[in-house]
Amino acid sequence: MIKKIKHIVLNQDFLSLLGNLVYAVLGFVSFLILTRSFPKDIFGEWVLFITAANFVEMFRFGITRTAIVRFLSGANQIEKEKLIGSNWLIGIIITVFLVIVIFVVNLFFSDNIKSSGFSLFFLWYPLYAIVNLPFNNALTVLQAKLQFGKILKLRTLNILLFDMFLLVNLFYLKLNLTSVLIVFLILTAFTSVISLINRWDGIYLLKKTDKHTIKKILDFGKFTTGTLIGSNLLKSADTFIIGMSPFLGTAGVALYSVPLKLTEVMEIPLRSFAATAFPKMSKASINNNLEKVKSLFYKYAGSLTLLFIPFSIFNFIFAEFFVTLLGGAEYIETANIYRVFCLYGLILPLDRFTGVGLDAINKPKQNFYKVIFMVIANIVGDLIAVFVFQSVFYVALITILMTFVGIVVGYYYFNKEVKLSILKIFTQGLNFLKNIKSNLA
Repeated sequence: MIKKIKHIVLNQDFLSLLGNLVYAVLGFVSFLILTRSFPKDIFGEWVLFITAANFVEMFRFGITRTAIVRFLSGANQIEKEKLIGSNWLIGIIITVFLVIVIFVVNLFFSDNIKSSGFSLFFLWYPLYAIVNLPFNNALTVLQAKLQFGKILKLRTLNILLFDMFLLVNLFYLKLNLTSVLIVFLILTAFTSVISLINRWDGIYLLKKTDKHTIKKILDFGKFTTGTLIGSNLLKSADTFIIGMSPFLGTAGVALYSVPLKLTEVMEIPLRSFAATAFPKMSKASINNNLEKVKSLFYKYAGSLTLLFIPFSIFNFIFAEFFVTLLGGAEYIETANIYRVFCLYGLILPLDRFTGVGLDAINKPKQNFYKVIFMVIANIVGDLIAVFVFQSVFYVALITILMTFVGIVVGYYYFNKEVKLSILKIFTQGLNFLKNIKSNLA
């Protein structure tokens, strides 16, 4: 029994899941405290800062992250050093470029920015981009090496310290939002220092940078960048468009953010299994073992779809309880929005893992096209929902529509390469769940 428990605890899938679970729970805690620390319009400004920052981060790390994880999974030691060093150089160049662009935009359009909900982003993101670079590079390298235990430590440290501060601020300090943001930046910098001290980020390999390796990363990354930006835009576009609406504004952003945050419960296993599936599927693809690629796709996509069915039903029934728990009684009106997201969760695994599969078999262009179709459907739908119907509920409904678009397009492209069976998605997914159950018995 002890051996079985040890085997499960040290399993890569379990460590990845545990890491995302701990991070998500602590993220919910910070969200819960912030909703109770500030009124809706001020909290909406925080949501816009985080959403805009995450969107730009997708561009900054989208160029290299997926490529580094894929290529490191099948590289020898010399190639690994070149990949990690080149990753750092590309990251530095992109960061400097973004800092300059945002500074110039803020300089010339300061009056317009100050009157919008995005003033915090334009003022503070450049500093955030600098202080979190080692932290994010460490996450990339550790994922490629399947060292999810270290990722767990790093991410937990990052958010746990922030949660502790937020609790003290809620009950004693009562600092304003700008002061909270400054503390957030300081703690992010501290986590980056930990990454540097432990040499997890690989900055010491900067001297191993190689022109051929840079080209290799960028050739792959030019599509994955668009894919990651598009994937982030699928959610952030909702927030941006609601924030730009004169009818809804930052208060509408705050209302929409509560049920949207609750969907991260579904993202926990998705991110966890995608993080472990991608290196495995990539290695199988590099070794020309497409049968293993298919098997991994069936296992992950099928098992998560089956797991999400009872979970979604339960959350659909008790939607009022969950939105009140996270946001407070003033957010209970968003329960039906969360019910829409529960339905969205049922189809999310198939969408996510067709994308993972396309990147793993070196078809990032097709995955990029898939996301483009989804982004177009999402943005057009959001504009109609916000500016015609003036409703955040309809924005949520559009999420289901664009996910169906992603499944159809992604399955079409992935099936062309590996010849899938829809039935096997569920049968092999069920077998995977049975094996987990037998291991726990």
